[in-house]
Amino acid sequence: MQIQNILAQSPHEHSVASPRLRSLGQLTMGAPWRLEVQHARASHLFLWITKGQGRATILGKRRGVGAHNAFYIPAGTLMSMDLGKQTYGVAVDLPAHESGIMPDDVQHLRVRDVMAQNEVTAILDNMQREQSTHRAFGDEAAKAHAGLLAVWMRRMLAMPENQPAPRVPAAERLIASFCERVEKNYRSGQPMADYAEALGVTPTHLSRACRQISGMTAADIITERVLYAARDMLESGELPIRLIADMLGFSSAAYFTRFIQNQTGQTPSALRTAARG
Repeated sequence: MQIQNILAQSPHEHSVASPRLRSLGQLTMGAPWRLEVQHARASHLFLWITKGQGRATILGKRRGVGAHNAFYIPAGTLMSMDLGKQTYGVAVDLPAHESGIMPDDVQHLRVRDVMAQNEVTAILDNMQREQSTHRAFGDEAAKAHAGLLAVWMRRMLAMPENQPAPRVPAAERLIASFCERVEKNYRSGQPMADYAEALGVTPTHLSRACRQISGMTAADIITERVLYAARDMLESGELPIRLIADMLGFSSAAYFTRFIQNQTGQTPSALRTAARG
């Protein structure tokens, strides 16, 4: 079976068909690595943090996270979040094919206005109520609430304090481009030096910029993206380990096993067994 056909059968490679609201615990499915390791999601993601603090790294840029922070992360955007056990909030998966009503780029809003906080909370509460009652025309109602969420974001983005900086620093632009390339090519097995060459910089310069903006090396970002994909396929499906290794650009199943052991302390088989309880 061709790799493309296998990926087409994986639910983790597809956007949600209609908006879906979940708690942060449900978002990670009880496995913190699903949010803490660099990855990209098939659906657009809206996060509303109501309590606690943490750190987000989105397109290679590290950001602080606190209460009354809202994030919008478009589908296919490389990201990770370390939110801590005392952080609470909700997540909304939004269909990637309906991006016209949503912002085009990553958004991080620190919402200080109490009225604005109450407005987004009301939208999310109504979305949760609609989702839990399973009434007729639920999908239509969910899309309507998502539209209100998009309007709320647009209003927030129109406020003077949320206007973008006039010029993005060169290092941030470089790392964003690098992260976009990683998301497109992480299955190829190509080394960090190839990414640097494609971006027209030296590996040393790329890693230095990555450390400056994200606190990670360029190689770390590639490693985490591959690790996330590997763990997702190992723990969520039945694909043979040799096939997963091939899909992720490893020259052999033995090399793949060493990679997983080095990163997690467990073999691929042990990870799969532990995930199934």
